[in-house]
Amino acid sequence: MAPLPSGSTQPVSSARLGLFSGTPAFAEPLHVGRPNLPDRERLHERLDEILDRRWLTNNGPLVQAFERRLSLFFGVKHCIAMCNGTIGLEIMIRAAGLKGEVIVPSFTFVATAHSLQWQGIQPVFCDVDPDTHSLDPKRVEELITPNTTGILAVHTWGRVAEVEALQELADRHGLVLLFDAAHALGCSSKGRMVGSFGAAECFSMHATKVLNCFEGGAVTTDDDELAERIRFMRNFGFAGKDRVEFLGSNGKMSEISAAMGLTSLDALPEFIAANRRHYEHYQKALSPLQGLKVYEHERHEHQNYHYVVVEVDSGEAGLTRDELVRTLEADNVLARRYFYPGAHRMEPYRSLQPQAFRVLPETEALSQRVLVLPTGSAMDDEDVAQVCEILRTALENAAQVRTQLIRLEATHD
Repeated sequence: MAPLPSGSTQPVSSARLGLFSGTPAFAEPLHVGRPNLPDRERLHERLDEILDRRWLTNNGPLVQAFERRLSLFFGVKHCIAMCNGTIGLEIMIRAAGLKGEVIVPSFTFVATAHSLQWQGIQPVFCDVDPDTHSLDPKRVEELITPNTTGILAVHTWGRVAEVEALQELADRHGLVLLFDAAHALGCSSKGRMVGSFGAAECFSMHATKVLNCFEGGAVTTDDDELAERIRFMRNFGFAGKDRVEFLGSNGKMSEISAAMGLTSLDALPEFIAANRRHYEHYQKALSPLQGLKVYEHERHEHQNYHYVVVEVDSGEAGLTRDELVRTLEADNVLARRYFYPGAHRMEPYRSLQPQAFRVLPETEALSQRVLVLPTGSAMDDEDVAQVCEILRTALENAAQVRTQLIRLEATHD
């Protein structure tokens, strides 16, 4: 049987699921986080400008322009572009003077924890709210000790964390509040754009994010002194041609990355519009299916809708999250198990903190039931409809699907 072309809305019977037929519904893999691409002609113009100037890095004019535009977009005084989000986190943390212990979610990409551990700071894993998937302020307070110097919260899926409650905690206990805003470019809380919460926030502009610079990131803050330290540390600590004032690293963004960032920023409204359209399509099609719960974005706020998150209740659905992921993979839909298995169950943390799971019941549960579906400008409405049809058909034929998965697993063994 020939594969269905991308965009086909032909219903998928159980026999036509790739799991049974061996022929995937999509001829090419449908990835989570497939890059959004801006206007190629404008990007090429900017690349030509870079080559004509022969100014490829070291705080070039496009990096400076990108920082200015992002500062206005975020409504923040300072935006410091970085080579990537992880280096941005590390420099932000060091510039803020964190040490000892820092409270952080485990339900996050492992780079959040690594940015602390890499610098000899112990990440203290805290549980999350089961509805928002972000740090639970009540659980945060329970973990504060005399060794705690800060809180590193995450705006998970672009939904803004409990910023007011966390700031009150930080102020009352004399802690520094920082945010990993990797998911949250273009999002807001009470009309205030992410970028100016806490002492500083760090964004990722990796290829998989709503706005990408190929590789890139940025740290934002309204604190003049903190911004100055971050700028020094981004460039080896140099405070002049021959004068080094800080221990620093190399976190500079290149001109080529800034060109992609500026061109992507021009197209950001289009990217978000496509994401929202796909999200609403997924929500309408999947919400009626028993055992599936589509994560709710706050529609009265600015959202980038870049993550289509589904929680699977295996008791109601008849299939586990992992069984659905394997079923989708057979049709070339590469859904992701974010954030599996939780940072606390990855090295070095599972060796350093082997009992951490005992205080993370919500994280443990979420890591077993959350899957993220493909979206973005690389997809069209028919692609989304096809993914939804595959899921519907799998759930309607749950017993057959499970039997087939067991059979295939035994064959591979």
